[in-house]
Amino acid sequence: MRLIWQSHTKPRVNLTVGWACVTGISSRSVNSALKGLTEALYLMTRLNNTRFEFIFTNLMSGTPRLVASVLNVYKTYNATRLYRELKLRSAIIHNRALKVLQLERIISKINGVWNLSSDQGNLGTFYVTNVRIVWHANLNENFNVSLPYIQVASLRSRESKFGMALVIETTEWSGGYLLGFKIDPPEKLKEVLKELRSVCKVHREKPIWGVDETTLQTTQKATMELINEEGSIGMPTLIEDDEVSQQDIPPDLLAAYYVDGGLEEDRQIVYAEELGLAVEALTEGYTLKSLWEVIPS
Repeated sequence: MRLIWQSHTKPRVNLTVGWACVTGISSRSVNSALKGLTEALYLMTRLNNTRFEFIFTNLMSGTPRLVASVLNVYKTYNATRLYRELKLRSAIIHNRALKVLQLERIISKINGVWNLSSDQGNLGTFYVTNVRIVWHANLNENFNVSLPYIQVASLRSRESKFGMALVIETTEWSGGYLLGFKIDPPEKLKEVLKELRSVCKVHREKPIWGVDETTLQTTQKATMELINEEGSIGMPTLIEDDEVSQQDIPPDLLAAYYVDGGLEEDRQIVYAEELGLAVEALTEGYTLKSLWEVIPS
């Protein structure tokens, strides 16, 4: 939903930028006084009638994916605007059918619904999904409206010059529109209104934003439990090849050292001339050189 930056030396110095205010993102190679030639992130934003430009430079070599991460999140935010924002005359209909979003499910489709935005009204099709309310004209698919439940301020029915109509009021953030729809017969209008209120309540309790994220954290304990579980149900048995000599396989001296030595009690402290330090006495058969080598010579 936003980008946050905070100073390490002065936590009170911070910045938060909502993705809705971002108008453009780019990256350039700059010559930094601290890091030399490096990649910088340029963030173009706009709030009301004021434009801002922010420049971020990644000075930590261990996290080089600053630009890629920001671009991916911003791309995801733009791709999921239909889950959050009211859209008028957008490309949401193809061949008289609604383009269903990810995680979206059509609950009901009602034909012959009049949009009362003009004096004569426009005949079209009304959709109720688990994410939004959609209506489009039958003669012109581009004349449509997509209203997420998160932007619905109120749902009610009231009398109009066309008779009883469904009236949907949007939030101030989305423009504060009043949308009127004529649904016949009146019994059908009551049924649709009841359905909309129920679906809207469910959506507000557990909204769907269009982003499905799964975080996988593997710990040593979880790994051991998985190994034990697989071992209990039967793991494939490794068949030893008699032609392979054990001398051809370099032993893991460090692992063998810990296994042979045991950790029941501390060993005697002796002086190691090679290191110039006092260390625990080595287990018989091992030397500092053999334990120090990553690849045995």
